[in-house]
Amino acid sequence: MVKQLANMENDALKLIRDNGGIMLQSDLWKKLKLDSREGSRLVARLVKRGLVKREETLVNGRKTYKLYVMESNKESSPIVVSLNSILNIPCVTCIYIDQCSPGNFYEPGTCLWLDSWVKKLVNHK
Repeated sequence: MVKQLANMENDALKLIRDNGGIMLQSDLWKKLKLDSREGSRLVARLVKRGLVKREETLVNGRKTYKLYVMESNKESSPIVVSLNSILNIPCVTCIYIDQCSPGNFYEPGTCLWLDSWVKKLVNHK
């Protein structure tokens, strides 16, 4: 049964994609030969998994829903986070860190150590 549901979800997504990424919910049910109860459950699963967005609309004076495929960015490269850029930040070892904040005597905007560190970082790139 679980495999059948997964296949049905994949079929539904393919139909919506093949229709330009947008399809009326009722048209999807007809193409998949589902009744409204089964179709509603299928769409609810797709929405819950973030695969489809559902938007209320009127067609011929009747309320229905447009379904939009929510494309994932699996093809794009993952975000790489590196701590190397902040490992040597002077704030970590600064003896004035507890007193440092905007408006105080010690503040990031006027810190010579922080300014020097930023300049080195920029020059290395």
